[in-house]
Amino acid sequence: MNILISNDDGYLSQGIALLARVASEFANVRVVAPERDRSGVSNSLTLDRPLRIRQAENGFYFVSGTPTDCIHLGLHALTDFQPDLVISGVNHGANMGDDTLYSGTVAAATEAYLMGIPAIAFSLNSSRFASYADTVERAVWTVLSHVLATPPSLPILWNVNIPAVAVHELQGFEITRLGRRHHTQSIIPATNPRGEDIYWIGTVGEVADNESGTDFAACEAGKISITPLQVDLTAHSQRDALKTFFQNMKM
Repeated sequence: MNILISNDDGYLSQGIALLARVASEFANVRVVAPERDRSGVSNSLTLDRPLRIRQAENGFYFVSGTPTDCIHLGLHALTDFQPDLVISGVNHGANMGDDTLYSGTVAAATEAYLMGIPAIAFSLNSSRFASYADTVERAVWTVLSHVLATPPSLPILWNVNIPAVAVHELQGFEITRLGRRHHTQSIIPATNPRGEDIYWIGTVGEVADNESGTDFAACEAGKISITPLQVDLTAHSQRDALKTFFQNMKM
């Protein structure tokens, strides 16, 4: 069994070190991750410049690109290692609801899924990773032990969010759906040393949908949220109405 690991926080993050250590208890592991923090880059590819891949002293490979780039290079440049499973994370911060659209952590798993490889993204619902490392380790170990005991017959794409609670306060698992956040995005104006106007993207909006059954609600209740994802963006409910609308259209 081979497991390829990536993330969006960079190859030096605490989360990826823990993920690699736990995964190595189950399988052969290879880490291919960005050389620096690439949070929020979603599924972007680097197309305006060539990529470099190097190996650190700890054996991890680091790439001068995005999480999606890392998956491509891990599969097609380092061809001596063919993964049976791809895992991403553990992200220092939640990836729930609308966050999954922006997340590089989820994007790395998504790219593997699109290539027919089972994939799981792991995130902690806190930026204070060291405070909850024991909880993260327990959650990751439990998920991997179950998945690898009965490997999926078809590619899966799971988004796992771990609550920021002490390990003895974990309340088990819940299979969830994505919640929603308000789309309000704050913009923080500033001035650079040359006196020019610059702007920072601020924090995400408040949670808009944390009803029972959502990833937000599960984490609030101390449960590990597992949300199965899919990539089909087709609005199937609109197809019949559109057929009727356009049926008499002439070019």
